[in-house]
Amino acid sequence: MSEVPPHVIALAERRARARAGRDDAGADALRDRIEAEGWLVRDAGDGFELLPRPSFTVWPTVGSIPVPGRIGRGRPGDGPTGRRDQAGHREQTDGDQADDEQAGTRGTGGGEERATSPDPGRVARAAEPSRSPGRLGDLDADRVAETEAAPAQRPEGSELAGRSEGDRGDEGDPQRMISSQLLWDASLAVSRLDEEITPLQAEEPPAPPPVTVGLVVDGRPDDVRRCVRALVAHTEAKIAALDLGNVDGAGAVLEELAAEHPRRVKVWHVAETPHWRGGSAGWGESRTTLLELDTSEVHVVMETSTIMDGDAITPLLEALEGDVVAAGWKGMNPGEDGREWHEAGPGEVRGVLGHLFAVRREAALAAGGFSRDARYYRNADLEFSLRLPGTVVALGEDLPVHREPHRDHRDVDPAYHDAESRRTCDRVLGLLRAT
Repeated sequence: MSEVPPHVIALAERRARARAGRDDAGADALRDRIEAEGWLVRDAGDGFELLPRPSFTVWPTVGSIPVPGRIGRGRPGDGPTGRRDQAGHREQTDGDQADDEQAGTRGTGGGEERATSPDPGRVARAAEPSRSPGRLGDLDADRVAETEAAPAQRPEGSELAGRSEGDRGDEGDPQRMISSQLLWDASLAVSRLDEEITPLQAEEPPAPPPVTVGLVVDGRPDDVRRCVRALVAHTEAKIAALDLGNVDGAGAVLEELAAEHPRRVKVWHVAETPHWRGGSAGWGESRTTLLELDTSEVHVVMETSTIMDGDAITPLLEALEGDVVAAGWKGMNPGEDGREWHEAGPGEVRGVLGHLFAVRREAALAAGGFSRDARYYRNADLEFSLRLPGTVVALGEDLPVHREPHRDHRDVDPAYHDAESRRTCDRVLGLLRAT
């Protein structure tokens, strides 16, 4: 790694003092100066770490990523980092412009906290069997029907000439189109009846992808490569990845994969490292952000240590019938005390493990997403399962998928593992008592 220039170290030290004095505006300004010099500053405990600035866009925190249609939780100055011009100004990419247009803001501060508690009305609607169609695509049909039932919102004066107030639904009627053309040409004293008149056809917006696989990336670049390439080889699913801190260069590997498969892979990078590896990015917040960024009917939760040996996505989608809102690879059921859970066979279960499961995105959002209190993944998948408004099923070992060796014992401090697992377990017990 390149040696950090002394003046950049001095800027980072000044920023650390500003943070200690709660001068957020001053700390953000110094961070921008450091980035203009070609470096990223990452907070680490009571100190800091300086890294070469990557070529891709990096958001400061998970909460600063703009989600279309919802106000962000960013602080003042929580804009993205990344490519800059020679003057030190960040270059805006086409993707950035699209994000700005959809979100309306990039972490402008003072925003509302992201809602995570379930909406009772949405939970009730999502729990109705009629709101859980047996085949993908029916949900979009329901939305279209609702849209058609609502009064059309058109700007004043936008009606075609030749349409009466009482008969505005015959847009494709040739006689009305001819009448419209005659009225339009009357001022020129020209009749164009001898010309072919083609009825206008509205362009249909592209349909959202039926399924997207969400990956939270916390390092282990070799696993990332194997996981994404197997998904591309064996499935048609889109892939949305959230890179937490480019640990061990995993974020750079994601950029390579996105360049190889631009129609399949979409990546968001944040400077925050995972909470379970000494940083500040929580598992629940990261997972909910991916869920909100997704536009698919079905969202698949998957770990990068899970590797496809064949198409394991289609069986999960086919299981989402009737009132089934989630279908997973491995299911779990609680014991009598609720603290000990045991692996269950295929069929209805109380919870599915986060190794691999598919969930109806609308139902997941109705349940408030994943708990923001879940800073670590352990037991958080069971907590999420218990909050879903509907039936949860597991398919079992017949799915063509396997896991690489689990690396928790090496990456996570045992004391942290136990403490965070107990915190989430207590919430799980509360949900079990309530149900």
